[in-house]
Amino acid sequence: MRSKPIIAVPADRRVIEPHPYHMVGEKYLKALTDGADAIPLMVPALADELEIDEILDEVDGVFLTGSASDIEPHHYGEESGDAGALRDPHRDALTLPMAQKALRSGVPLLAVCRGFQELNVVLGGTLHQELQIVPGYHNHKENPEDPLDVQYGPSHPVTLVEGGMLQRLAGQTSAMVNSLHGQGVRKLADGVTVEAVADDGLIEAFTVDSAPGFALAVQWHPEWQVTNNELATAIFKAFGDACRARACQRQVQRE
Repeated sequence: MRSKPIIAVPADRRVIEPHPYHMVGEKYLKALTDGADAIPLMVPALADELEIDEILDEVDGVFLTGSASDIEPHHYGEESGDAGALRDPHRDALTLPMAQKALRSGVPLLAVCRGFQELNVVLGGTLHQELQIVPGYHNHKENPEDPLDVQYGPSHPVTLVEGGMLQRLAGQTSAMVNSLHGQGVRKLADGVTVEAVADDGLIEAFTVDSAPGFALAVQWHPEWQVTNNELATAIFKAFGDACRARACQRQVQRE
């Protein structure tokens, strides 16, 4: 029996002229190896050629990563309000049904940044397409001219809801998080529990009430230097533990 769980990581699709490539940022893969003690398995954004159910049968968890691209707005019933936004319909076609199927089947699921937004949309929520122009909210985007350690450094506080998963993991009711997103929750999906709220009122984390397994979404980037941040370490450890428990359960079922 293998000692480490296998976690599916859906890829982005990018065209690096003249060819399309399927890719996952190394920081996400390292967060799984170092923080969750797991084996990451990149899944190409080829939804029409893949059987998602078969993939979920062979893995112990799913990690929906962040990305520079935005979900196509028609998935939440809106038209595009930002003509210059980067889209990735190939990723949408893979991650949205994969998230739905993972939730139904109890496959542990961790979603960050774009993944957080994907999970909200899958469950019936909507998004602000350009959060920085919505009155009452901070600009949650990073300055791309800053060095990476500044872009991914602590940016604003979040309140961790008393009694929630994140509050239990952190052992406190507030935390400083990084902030690198241009979109955010407009309408929160039904059937979820808010886990963290930014100081401007933006919902930054939730768990899925009906999920039979681990299902956590956070808007920030805990994968960044995961072992140097106590809350990030706790998040990935809890996710890894849930994936290990599923792996053990699946092994018992096969014997």
